[in-house]
Amino acid sequence: MHIAVNVRFLLPGDKLEGIGRFTLETLRHMVQQQPEHTFHFLFDRAFDERYLLGPNVVPHVLQPPARHPLLWVAWFEGAVAHWLRRNRPAVFLSPDGFTTLRTRVPRVTVLHDLAFEHFPADVDRLVLRYYRHFTPRFARASARLVAVSEATKQDIISTYGTEPAKISVVYNAADAHFRPLTAAVQQATRERFAAGKPYFLFVGALQPRKNLVNLLRAFDAFKVATASPAKLLVVGRTAWKAGPIFDVYQQLQYRHDVHLTGRVTDPELVELYAAALATCYVPYFEGFGIPIIEAQTCHSPVITSNCSSLPEVAGDAACLVDPFSVASIARGLTQVHASADYRQELVLRGQRNIQRFSWAESARLLWAEVERAASDGS
Repeated sequence: MHIAVNVRFLLPGDKLEGIGRFTLETLRHMVQQQPEHTFHFLFDRAFDERYLLGPNVVPHVLQPPARHPLLWVAWFEGAVAHWLRRNRPAVFLSPDGFTTLRTRVPRVTVLHDLAFEHFPADVDRLVLRYYRHFTPRFARASARLVAVSEATKQDIISTYGTEPAKISVVYNAADAHFRPLTAAVQQATRERFAAGKPYFLFVGALQPRKNLVNLLRAFDAFKVATASPAKLLVVGRTAWKAGPIFDVYQQLQYRHDVHLTGRVTDPELVELYAAALATCYVPYFEGFGIPIIEAQTCHSPVITSNCSSLPEVAGDAACLVDPFSVASIARGLTQVHASADYRQELVLRGQRNIQRFSWAESARLLWAEVERAASDGS
């Protein structure tokens, strides 16, 4: 078969985040698992050669670069639809939640979350208009939908009335380079990033849904209550609507113990997880939450939210807190900080929990949906 794949989230350089990671790792395994099939990777700009994942991958660059709602329409409903009409692949696979309405090619679309439906104020107005107009239409037009968690699947069913049998769940996983590190490397990491002190770690883009405003306030309350030398490292790029995060940061009593690192390299991220006192990831809505299993793979205790997909992903291997309550998050920080035995128990449970997640298995499940769409469409 010839399979067309939207790979516009395979960005040049070290810029991959959640959707980009899902795209890269599922396709890396799928291309290797299905060598007899040809994968046509549809890029929206000049691509990094490392994303040509096998001899059965054929790259195509379609214009214009799709990084704005109006250009999303031009790319998906124009360039992609035209390419599909001209080349007629068996299936169009889109791992980023978008697809095209202007084709008869069977579509498999991965929906990562419907956060915009529940927290519309977190999204820019034009982006929100695009999401609300097109996403339910994409869901109806796709032959198969893939959700990255059972929580997301149920959200699609309840929000759009989608038939449950149309949706399969394919989890994310942690990349192979995440692993525990030696005590010496951990100490060197603390010296480099936290002046030798223990630290809580947050990993994610700085945007409203990640709930950094409440995490920062909770960390300040934790410091007031405990006088601990622990620091908070916030790792990630500044994304959209981040102003309130920086406003709260400036108001913190213990601002000097909060370090905003920006992006770090992949090896540095592994070191930061492995050396952390705990990873604290408390969004108020999440489709999956990759930092949870990345942290558990590096033997970091995890504090996370008690809502959305996060308990499903964390299993019994995290300290669960209410993300809407600063006091609850602060109690979680205090509880994990206070007990080495509790931290070790979370680490051991995390080692068991991560056995549920594998990119190779996710690729097999995603390929099954591609085959199903091709069979139904033939």
